[in-house]
Amino acid sequence: MAQKGSERTVGRVVAENRKARFNYEIVDTYEAGLVLTGTEVKSLREGKANISESYATDEGGEIWLINSYLPEYLQANRFNHETRRRRKLLLSKRQVNRLQGAVNREGMSLVPLRIYFNERGRAKLELALAKGKKLHDKRETAKERDWNRQKNRLLKERG
Repeated sequence: MAQKGSERTVGRVVAENRKARFNYEIVDTYEAGLVLTGTEVKSLREGKANISESYATDEGGEIWLINSYLPEYLQANRFNHETRRRRKLLLSKRQVNRLQGAVNREGMSLVPLRIYFNERGRAKLELALAKGKKLHDKRETAKERDWNRQKNRLLKERG
């Protein structure tokens, strides 16, 4: 019997927002499902997605992913999807209330970190509740990263 997700895509990260950890201080992370059409899933399985410029927002008691890019699936012909449409995120009511409270009261942001396929072959989004970093915090992060790089080089040379 055939498995639900192909072996190549299960557990694989499809898209990652690498600048998010540099620009934001991650407070908490959540795993959210995505409401997708068939051609969007096929496009994701090809590994051609971009969430670097996207963000999440709460509207009407629901969380939406805005400005994420999933390219058209070439074999779909006229039944294709819009590349930058709003996509609903599937979270429990308790999680939605917690996220809305943090965004409204504490001024935090909802930042997508990565899209991946779980063990069951379902597309998931790792969503972060984050605070924006100030310029001096970004400098500190860069300084720490450079020092770790130099430290690893020195340890490698000395054996």
